[in-house]
Amino acid sequence: MGAVNTLRVLVVDDEPLARERMVGQVAQCGATAVAALPDAATAARWLERQTVDVVLLDISMPGMSGVELARKLRTQQLPPQLVFTTAHEQYAVDAFELDAADYLLKPVRLERLRMALEKAAARRGQHPAIEAHFTVRHRDSLLNIPMSAVRYLKAEQKYVSLVTADGEYLLDETLVALEQRLGDSVLRIHRNCLVMRHALLALLRVGNEEDEQWGVQLRDIAQPLAISRRQLPMIRACLRQADRAS
Repeated sequence: MGAVNTLRVLVVDDEPLARERMVGQVAQCGATAVAALPDAATAARWLERQTVDVVLLDISMPGMSGVELARKLRTQQLPPQLVFTTAHEQYAVDAFELDAADYLLKPVRLERLRMALEKAAARRGQHPAIEAHFTVRHRDSLLNIPMSAVRYLKAEQKYVSLVTADGEYLLDETLVALEQRLGDSVLRIHRNCLVMRHALLALLRVGNEEDEQWGVQLRDIAQPLAISRRQLPMIRACLRQADRAS
C-alpha cells in the first residue's frame, strides 16, 4: 500500500487559479505535483513522455474533455490513478465507469483531497486479496463475520462499529484504513460512514424539499443512513451502475 508522500501528481485544469490552488493543496497533503497543465490535449502529449502516479483531472475544459483524456489513459497497460475534480455532479457516472479513484466537487476541501490521494496510493500497487470475513472480539471469544453479512461501518468517537442485520461489533481499525483495505467493496457516504456496495438498495429523500436531505437504504437495515452532499454524485452513479448490471 503506497504512501501519499511518494505520489507524483499531475494537475490538469484550464483555470490558472484552480491549478495553483490544487498544486498547493497537493503539497499540503505531502505529495508532489510534478506538473500543472492547462488542458487535456497538452496533458495527453505530456503523458506520452512522462509517468505519474495520479492525475487530478478537471472535466469541463476547452477541446478534449477530462473524460476523453481518462478514456485514453485507460488503454495504457499501467495507467495512472484518476481523481476527477469538477464543479459538476453529472459526470459521476463516467468517473465510476472509468474506475476513478475518487470524484471531488469544487471547491475541493483539503481533507477530501487527502482522502482521495490516500485511496489512489492504496490502489497504485498490487493489492492483497480482500479478506472474505472480519474477525471481531465478541464477549470472551473471536467471531468470524462473513463479508457478505456486513452492511456498513461507522466511526463513533474512538471506535468503528461494524453493523450487520443481527448486531454491531467493534473494530480496532480506523475508517480510513478500512476504506483503503476494502477498496471498491465499500462506498463512503459520509465522513464517518462506509457502506458495503452489495448492501445498497436505494437513494431516498429523508428531509423536506427545502433541506434536500438524502439518505441510503441498505439491505436489512430499517433506518436510512444520512449521506454527505459531496458524496451524492458517486452514490447515484453506483446505484445506476448496479441497475445496468442487473
